[in-house]
Amino acid sequence: MNILAYFAHPDDETMLCGGTLALLARQGAQITLLCATRGEGGETGEPPLCAREQLGALREAELRCAAAALGLVRVDLLDYVDPTVGPDNTLFAFCEDEETLARQVADEYLRVEAQVLFSHGSNGEYGHPAHRLCHRSALRALELLRAAGSDPLFYTAQAAYPDHPLPLLMNADDPAHLLLDCTPVLAHKTQAALCHRTQHALFVRRATQDLGRPVSVPEVILATESLHRVYPPAAAGEPLRDPLADFLRASGFAQDLPHA
Repeated sequence: MNILAYFAHPDDETMLCGGTLALLARQGAQITLLCATRGEGGETGEPPLCAREQLGALREAELRCAAAALGLVRVDLLDYVDPTVGPDNTLFAFCEDEETLARQVADEYLRVEAQVLFSHGSNGEYGHPAHRLCHRSALRALELLRAAGSDPLFYTAQAAYPDHPLPLLMNADDPAHLLLDCTPVLAHKTQAALCHRTQHALFVRRATQDLGRPVSVPEVILATESLHRVYPPAAAGEPLRDPLADFLRASGFAQDLPHA
């Protein structure tokens, strides 16, 4: 099975669905990671690991390190520039031409002969405009692929389910169809997160504040992940029946969730 995982920034692939990707890779899936930007607008680390103008190159290296830890076969970048975070932590999308972006995603999907597209959820997880942009462009890419005679599966990460351990991260409008126990590959997901050294302070900041003590990166890595199937739409109350869902069930670590 060939899968295209399409995300906005380095570290999205790991923190949103790294366990899922590692489980799939362990089952033999061939996964290409398509990243829209190099994360040039993000944090440089505490203390800084590089100058701002060097951040894109460093985060690309971190991305490739993480992809190797997860078992992905290829990393491609679309060369969009990630805007610098603004005052009061204001976040921005990385382009306005959504049609061109969608065509680039569709072209990559066809080039790697994928059967499944993974991307951000409809809410952009915590509402990040770049994540929302990726979701919309993935939807448009899906339309383009179907018009060209392809029939992709489209899944999104961090779907909503009761007692989600990080409700601010989940996509509230995307009900979870599959819940995955990523414990068998938690070490791989953790190693991938450790590759993203410039982002370690970001990863642990909220937990450190909430707990009132220093928190390490391994402590914040989630062992449970969830997926929502966007296309084809899931039939109400019925378990998913498609090659990806069957592939994940074969691992023994995927659980179907009731859905309306």
